[in-house]
Amino acid sequence: MLRALTSALRLRSPRRPLEARGCAANLAAANREIQVCALAGPDQGITEILMNRPSARNALGNVFVSELLDALAQLREDRQVRVLIFRSGVKGVFCAGADLKEREQMSEAEVGVFVQRLRGLMNEIAAFPAPTIAAMDGFALGGGLELALACDLRVAAASSAVMGLIETTRGLLPGAGGTQRLPRCLGVALAKELIFTGRRLSGAQAQALGLVNHAVAQNEEGNAAYHRARALAQEILPQAPTAVRLGKVAIDRGTEVDIASGMAIEGICYAQGVLGFVRHSVNQLHTRIQSQSSYRKA
Repeated sequence: MLRALTSALRLRSPRRPLEARGCAANLAAANREIQVCALAGPDQGITEILMNRPSARNALGNVFVSELLDALAQLREDRQVRVLIFRSGVKGVFCAGADLKEREQMSEAEVGVFVQRLRGLMNEIAAFPAPTIAAMDGFALGGGLELALACDLRVAAASSAVMGLIETTRGLLPGAGGTQRLPRCLGVALAKELIFTGRRLSGAQAQALGLVNHAVAQNEEGNAAYHRARALAQEILPQAPTAVRLGKVAIDRGTEVDIASGMAIEGICYAQGVLGFVRHSVNQLHTRIQSQSSYRKA
């Protein structure tokens, strides 16, 4: 496992960025259910994934899931991405969960394959190398909350955000990580209570339980959680990116094992961080020496 961890920490070579990295999206990008926007200026390093399927309240359908998987596959290789924010382009909703109308048209075998894809999507979000933040300004039910749970941090509007794993009210159970990530977030007993009852929580209630990091009063535009998520991302930006990524690995991998193994994982991450710091310092020194040499020659 530690060998796999060391391999996972190896820096990837940057890939060609997404076509729609800029925020001035073209018509083709505007018609996509998943849109990617890389912020500029003082916010450079923050990338946003905009979920934009108004006809189905951002329900997790086949096209939606495919486009989101494609976006994640490209962004995870892009070292320019320092923080990734998931937000909604549909007012009043973050993500309404699985597309049940679409599911009704599937065979039993097709449903099984699709649920596996949903689990894979949530795992890809959870494994994203940079910090991820879910900005919930509206409803996040079922798979929508599972998507938010796969993120590192969650911000919600205190009153307009409504969240819950409501599958038991429909004769189902959470199938995209909810039964695993909610107990890890809140503890076993509370997670069981929320799943057994299918209870819905406001953003304020969710913060009181520790389900979200911050709950904020909603504004007239209906995007207060997004603005708080962006402010949180701005706090992360000045920090050393390699250290932040290694910290995420140490926490995520360490909480999956006993504390002795977790300490070993922390040690590997710490060693990688020191090596990265030394390399960065040496590169800076070389740059300064070259600059001074050029100045003297001039």
